[in-house]
Amino acid sequence: MEEHRPDVRGLTQEELMTLMEGLQEKPFRGKQIFHWVQGAAVQSFEEMHNLSSGLQRKLADFFVLQPLKLLFEQISRDGTRKYLWELPDGKRIESVLLFHEGDFTRKHTTLCLSTQVGCPMGCGFCATGKLGFTRNLSAGEIVSQVLDLAALSYRINNLVYMGMGEPLLNLPAVIKSIKLLNYEDGQNIGIRRITVSTCGLVPQIRQLAAENLDLVLAISLHAPNNELRNQIMPVNRTYPLEELMTACRYYIGETGRRVTFEYALVKGFNDGPDRARELAALLKGLKANVNLIPVNNITDSEYQRPLKEDILKFLGTLREEGLEAVIREEKGSDIAAACGQLAGKMKAR
Repeated sequence: MEEHRPDVRGLTQEELMTLMEGLQEKPFRGKQIFHWVQGAAVQSFEEMHNLSSGLQRKLADFFVLQPLKLLFEQISRDGTRKYLWELPDGKRIESVLLFHEGDFTRKHTTLCLSTQVGCPMGCGFCATGKLGFTRNLSAGEIVSQVLDLAALSYRINNLVYMGMGEPLLNLPAVIKSIKLLNYEDGQNIGIRRITVSTCGLVPQIRQLAAENLDLVLAISLHAPNNELRNQIMPVNRTYPLEELMTACRYYIGETGRRVTFEYALVKGFNDGPDRARELAALLKGLKANVNLIPVNNITDSEYQRPLKEDILKFLGTLREEGLEAVIREEKGSDIAAACGQLAGKMKAR
């Protein structure tokens, strides 16, 4: 049955070479197949033109190569594109493609990837969290979000694992997908151009440190003390800020990498100067930078965006206290593609 066949998009080059030997084929065929799957982003075995038709049929018998089904594409005023994908079992996820200008007008693209169908973490300002949790994505399903856009002639420069789901709750598949997408004979996305976000799962942060990947770790912080964080992030009751900060120090010590702290500014909740000074004190001495994210509107949410002058005052206070901080450029909010807005509920065409 099909479900027992391995997803070829979730296999490393080394795994494919070993499997080819098991199928009485030369190991170098594994390298060829990997390039077709990961580098050329083919949509079927028949597109692998340097393989015989007999080998193509054998591959179809032993493996699955099943692109995601694109149900809907929505384009923002700023050019951001949001995609609604259907998985092989009929479940739905979203990913977001962002376009940037910079570095002497060179264009860059960033893909925001989903790692779960829904999310179990229940953060109060996040539309995905209101869906509940259905299941983890496989490594092949995570990678497919990149490959199926590559097949549409988009070149992805940067990856942020910040879409639907908590990436560190699906850590083995996430790590494998990162290695697949970083592979030189695949999409060859630089490891330092890959960001993995978490709401603060302490054991998994330590596990990620042990992988010694030269990526960016982003912590969804959103409050400078336990009392406030408990109100919007249930994870804080299990892993309070003291434990989270210890894990971040451990991660920095093991990897030598800076940690990015994401802070969603909510009017009248966490956006005052006193909160900024608390945040600066919390992060004092860490190799860290802060991304400020004025909260985005979602359905049935009590959280509102602060006034522009309050956002700038918060930023100024952090910088006065010695923190490296920026206001994250907002993209795609008009199509519910910005931070915290993904819900996988766009109407299929």
